[in-house]
Amino acid sequence: MASRDTAPNFDAPNFDALSVGDVVAERTFELSRDSLVRYAGASGDFNPIHYRDDVAASVGLPGVIAHGMLTMGLAVQPVVDWAGDPALVGDYQVRFTRPVVVDPSEGATVTVSAKVGQLDAEARVARIDLTTTFGGETVLGKAQVRVRFA
Repeated sequence: MASRDTAPNFDAPNFDALSVGDVVAERTFELSRDSLVRYAGASGDFNPIHYRDDVAASVGLPGVIAHGMLTMGLAVQPVVDWAGDPALVGDYQVRFTRPVVVDPSEGATVTVSAKVGQLDAEARVARIDLTTTFGGETVLGKAQVRVRFA
């Protein structure tokens, strides 16, 4: 699995400099069938819909799909990198809306854009809204990360 930053940020974020609508991170992830095998080994999720086309088709899927938790993990990673410390992520929620189909030869490209959706000055918490797409369609709905600042 490879990723490409399109807006790298090497400075720790400053809560007071944030505005609603700011794009704080963007990243593209390339998934392959090998990525799915590695994730299955790490997670223990060996459901054959993640590696066998015939099983995926038998349950009505358009092909082998990426693990939902893998997609969810990829989506939050640009925010964790932007925040500089995973302990600053206080909450992360998504709704799975579409599968990421991983073609045996072409793989799949997942893009993530992270934008400030809300700022709570009293609590010093930023809600970061994620747009996660595959093939031009959103795959995670209502994806939100809450980042706490000192």
